[in-house]
Amino acid sequence: MATILIVDDDAALRDGLAETLTDLGHEAITAASGREATGMVSPATDAVLLDLRMPGLDGIETLRRIRADGDAPPVIVLTAYASPENTIEAMRLGAFDHLVKPIGRDALRELIARLPPRRSQQQDTASADDSGLIGTSEAMRRVQKTIGRAADADATVLIRGETGTGKELVARALHVHSRRSASAFIAVNCAAIPRDLLESELFGHVKGSFTGASSDRAGAFRDAGAGTLFLDEIGDMPLPMQAKILRALQERVITPVGGKPVMVSARVVAATHRDLARLVASGAFRQDLYYRLNVIPIELPPLRERVQDILPLASHFLALASEGRPRPRLSDAAIDKLAHAPWPGNVRELRNLIERACVLTQGALIDADDLDIADAPHDEETEPSDLPAAVARLEERLIRRALAACGGNRTEAARQLKINRQLLYTKMQRYGLGDEPASGNPTRAVGKDDA
Repeated sequence: MATILIVDDDAALRDGLAETLTDLGHEAITAASGREATGMVSPATDAVLLDLRMPGLDGIETLRRIRADGDAPPVIVLTAYASPENTIEAMRLGAFDHLVKPIGRDALRELIARLPPRRSQQQDTASADDSGLIGTSEAMRRVQKTIGRAADADATVLIRGETGTGKELVARALHVHSRRSASAFIAVNCAAIPRDLLESELFGHVKGSFTGASSDRAGAFRDAGAGTLFLDEIGDMPLPMQAKILRALQERVITPVGGKPVMVSARVVAATHRDLARLVASGAFRQDLYYRLNVIPIELPPLRERVQDILPLASHFLALASEGRPRPRLSDAAIDKLAHAPWPGNVRELRNLIERACVLTQGALIDADDLDIADAPHDEETEPSDLPAAVARLEERLIRRALAACGGNRTEAARQLKINRQLLYTKMQRYGLGDEPASGNPTRAVGKDDA
C-alpha cells in the first residue's frame, strides 16, 4: 500500500482521484493548494500527484519547493494544459512524470506500480526559456521529458531522426534549459564542410600551419567554451576525423592544426538521420565513437507518427508567414489533407508548404487545392532486405501510430490494432517500446478491472 498526497484546487478532481486510489488499496491524503501541500509532505509520503495550474503557489513552484528536500518523494505533475515548456521544466525540476488529465484507473495503477523508492536528489532551480518545440503528442512529450531530464547532465546526447524532424531544435532546447545556457551554442554541419577543412573548423589552427592559414583560428570546440557544441549529421563524418572526435570526447583535449593540445569543456550533442548501428556493422562508422556518443539517445519521431501535432504546427507557421498582414485560415478539407499527408520532409516540409500557400493563396481561406503536398520518396537504401525485417518494421510503425493516435492508451491502441492487450505489450517489449509511459487518458467502455 502506498500513501499518496493529491494536490489540486478542484475539489471534484481531488476527491475523484482519492476515491480511485482508495479503491486500488492505497491511502490518499489531499491538499487544496500548493502552500498547504508543502507542509504535508513527510517521510511517509510515497508520492505526490500535483496539479499544475493552481492559484497562489502554482504547480511548478510547489514542485520546486518539494524537490528542495534531498529525500523528496516522487512527484507526478498533472495538467489539462500540457505545453513543451511546462513539460520540460517539470521534468528538469525532478518530476517523476508529467501527465495529461484525466488519468484513468488503469493508468493510475500502472503509474503507482512503477514508482521508484525514495532517494536523495538535489535539483537545480534555474528557470526555463522558450524551447521553440511545438507538439503535445505522446511521442513529442517523451522527447520533451528526456530533454528535461538530460538538460543539466554533461553526458553526450545523440539525436536521431529523419531529415526535417527538428534535431537542431532539440539540441538548442537541451542548451537553453541547461546550466550552460549563458554560454555559447555552436552548431556545425559535418556534412556541409569539405573533409580537408573539417579538422580546422572543429579544432582550429595556428597561423601558417597550412596554405591560407593567415591567422590563428580557435575552432568550434573552443568557440563553444563552457556551452554546447552541436555536431549535426555526424554520420557523414570521415573515419580519420571520427578518431580525433573520439579523443576529444574521452580526454576533453583537442589539438589545433599546427598547434599544441588544449583542454576544452563544451558539452557535445550530436545528430544524424542515418542508422549509425548499421554504419558500424558495415565499417563506415567507428563502434567506439558510436558508444561514446550514444550515452543519452533521443529518437525524434517523424511527423506522420505525431499526427495530432500537425495542426498546431501549421497554425504556428501560418502566424509566422502572415506576420504584418491578415492571417488566412485553413479549411476543413485542407486540415484533413494535412493530417493524411505522408510528410517525407517532416516539419521542414510542412513549414515550407504553409509559407508557400500563404504567399500564393488569394483571400482569407487556404483550401485543400492550395496545398501542394509531395508524395513520399522511395528510399531503397533504408528498405529491409528480407521479408521478416520488412514485416517487423511495418508492425512497429503501426504500433507507434496507434499509440500516438490513442494518446498512449494501450488498451485503446490494442483495440484499434485488433489484437489483445497482452500481445500488444509483448510486441512493445520486442520493439523497445515497453518503457514508454502509460497514457493518462481513461479507457472508454471499461467499467471495472475485469471488464
